[in-house]
Parts: sequence; structure tokens; C-alpha cells
Amino acid sequence: MRAEYRLEPCKSAMNAVRGMPFKWSLNPYMGCVHRCTFCYVRHFEQRADRPSDDRYGRSIRVKTNVAEVLGRELGRSSWQRETVSIGAATDPYQPAEGRFKLTRACLVELANAWTPFSIITRGPLVVRDIDVLQEASARAEVGVYFSIPTLDERVWRTTEPGTAPPRSRLEAVRRLSEAGIDVGVGMAPILPGLSDRPEQLEEVVREARAAGARSIWANVLYLRPGTREHFLEALAGDWPEEVERYEALYASRAYLPAAVAKSITAPVRRATAVTLSPARRRPISREPQQLALTI
Repeated sequence: MRAEYRLEPCKSAMNAVRGMPFKWSLNPYMGCVHRCTFCYVRHFEQRADRPSDDRYGRSIRVKTNVAEVLGRELGRSSWQRETVSIGAATDPYQPAEGRFKLTRACLVELANAWTPFSIITRGPLVVRDIDVLQEASARAEVGVYFSIPTLDERVWRTTEPGTAPPRSRLEAVRRLSEAGIDVGVGMAPILPGLSDRPEQLEEVVREARAAGARSIWANVLYLRPGTREHFLEALAGDWPEEVERYEALYASRAYLPAAVAKSITAPVRRATAVTLSPARRRPISREPQQLALTI
């Protein structure tokens, strides 16, 4: 699938967020070419009256001045250096980043402002920026989290057609860990009947720990309007025998009951309990006194 890239400046870089563990989000791009069938962003696209079907991801907004705008926002006297989440709405290391380098430029601004941040990605390209991540990690809390819901070849190729192979993501986890970067793995979404067998989940945990992941978490698929229609349509084409199961599981809900979801993720909790989490290896420095006086 060929994507159109729209070079457009932005008026603001960070967005205030409610009801999340972080207060600010940053997305150098809008739209994503990964084409994951389960992408939760489709819900927000539909709500904004934008395409949430196969057209999503065909047009990518490139915020050409995002790093410059971010630098100004971080330089305000009112900025409290709260954690910024990068990639909550679109992958900051999708292929466009190889050309435009906007995510890297934003990381430089965050490091210069001694601001903590986290990154969520499926893109191994993040290893290109190890130098900036090391510098930022010495100044503030920094975390990189790879989304690796499964190592199953068919499930990956079918549900995440535009992404890098899961094992290349594991290699990126290893390289970041060896460079002293705090790195974790998010096993999300787990797909009932497709990627939820205990041996599948335990394999991801085992390989993630071996690569150096300090934290591992898991979530089960949820289907809100926009995502629901696209996922079920894709499921009918790829695993028609599973459609009836999903229609029953998600008949009148977007989220599975807590007890059901907990039973699905139980193997992850058991596996992480018996594997050791690597210790944090990069101490945070104290900021220079002159910087503290000027902000």
C-alpha cells in the first residue's frame, strides 16, 4: 500500500491527556502505515468523522516544525517537566521517520529540557537514536516500550501487515538494553483464540526477558466502534471459524469482563513472576544549577 505524505506545520506539539498515567502526549506524525487490524486509533478516527476502514493509514501527516514548536513549549516558565508519552496515537518510528527524523529531533529537545518521556513503538528504527536516548536517560526518566503481542508468524503477518517482524523488535530490545536504556515489552493486544495459548504467551515473556526487557505487561483486545467493524471484517476473511467466538465475546461490549481478561493474561503474570527483571543500569544525573535557575 502506497501512502501519501502531507507536509504540514503544527501549531502545538504536546497535547494534554486525561484519564491516563501520563499528562502529555506527543505525536510527530498522524496516521500510521502499519495497518494493524486491531488498531484502537480507528475508533478515534471514526469519532472524528475520518476514515477508520482500509483507508486509514493511506495519508500520513508529517508535522514538519514539530521539534521547533516542542522546544518553545518546553522552554516556558510554566513547564513542570511532567512525563511526555510519545506514540500514543501513531507510531513515532514508522517508516516515515527514516526520512523525516522528526522523532529524533523531538528527543533532542526533550533531552535538552531534562524532561522525562516514554516511547511506545513497533519500529526497530529506534536503535538509530541510542545516542540521544542515552543522553536523555542520564538527565531524566526515559522508557522505551516495544509492542510485541505475539511471536506467532501467521498471527503477526495477518494482523500487523505493515510492521517489522516481532523478532527484529526483540533484537532492538536487546540492543537498547545493552546500551543501558530502560526498555520494556507490551504484549497487547492478546487475541482470544489466536494468540492466547499459554505456550504462546510464555514464549514472548521468555524471549523478552532474555533480550533484556525490564518490564512486561499484557492487555486483551478491546473493540470500540471503528475498530470493531474493521477487525471483524478482517477476521472473517482470515479466520472465518473464529467470527462466531468474537461475536459472542464482544456481543454488547468493547471490553471483556475483568475476570475473563484476567484469565487470559494469567500465563503472562505467572511467567513474569519466575523470570528476573534486569536492574536499571543508567543513573540519572543532577541537572546543572544554571539550568535549574533559568527554567
